[in-house]
Amino acid sequence: MSEGRIHSLESFGTVDGPGVRLVVFVQGCPMRCRYCHNPDTWRSEGGQTMSAAEILRTYKRNEAFYRGGGITVSGGEPLGQLKFVTELFAAAKQAGIHTCLDTSGILFDPSHPEAFDSLLEVTDLVLLDIKQIDPAQHRWLTGQDNERILAFARYLNAKQVPVWIRHVYVNASLNPPEQLFALGEFLGTLHNVKGVDVLPYHTMGKVKYEQLGLDYPLEGIPQATMEQARQARSTILQGMRKARREEKAE
Repeated sequence: MSEGRIHSLESFGTVDGPGVRLVVFVQGCPMRCRYCHNPDTWRSEGGQTMSAAEILRTYKRNEAFYRGGGITVSGGEPLGQLKFVTELFAAAKQAGIHTCLDTSGILFDPSHPEAFDSLLEVTDLVLLDIKQIDPAQHRWLTGQDNERILAFARYLNAKQVPVWIRHVYVNASLNPPEQLFALGEFLGTLHNVKGVDVLPYHTMGKVKYEQLGLDYPLEGIPQATMEQARQARSTILQGMRKARREEKAE
């Protein structure tokens, strides 16, 4: 079996999928999101190597706490370690453990989607982080285009893999209502979306930038409130409802 390059493990994750979960944070990510709170996971080097068997043993030690939960692989970007994550999830499924993939989808290859089928067959839920629907805004925010991400969302829909959408709300300038509505319109074309979470931007990762000697990209921008995130989610849902009404009318 292959080994994964692991940044850290969180033994009792409660916000990374249903129930209480063992969260595996992998090293390596091609995105450079300006609000990223884990810049120490960007580089592929670092962390420690672990096998799927080691991670499952960690899970088994606390298995009583994970009823209704399972294992989530986050990052970094899990699709950067496709073979390892597939092996881990396959072993987890054999043991009856719920599997959740927390990904941006940035490493999806639309020209070879079948390369991801083995992973998706053993994935119970995908937490898909869609940072921005506007291409130019997405490039500014993350350093990457969003074409692969949206293609991955469509592929997950075609494969009927359940998805929870995650979107970070910063402010009305970076997340204007028209973009939130457009994101909702896109999501309304998908039929595998089981939930939409809008997370308020926070600055808790700022200390890591200081420790790494990096400038904090959103210096001076205040944290968003839960109410702002709630209103943003409402706008997204309005866009979804519009898209679904139009689909029914066709």
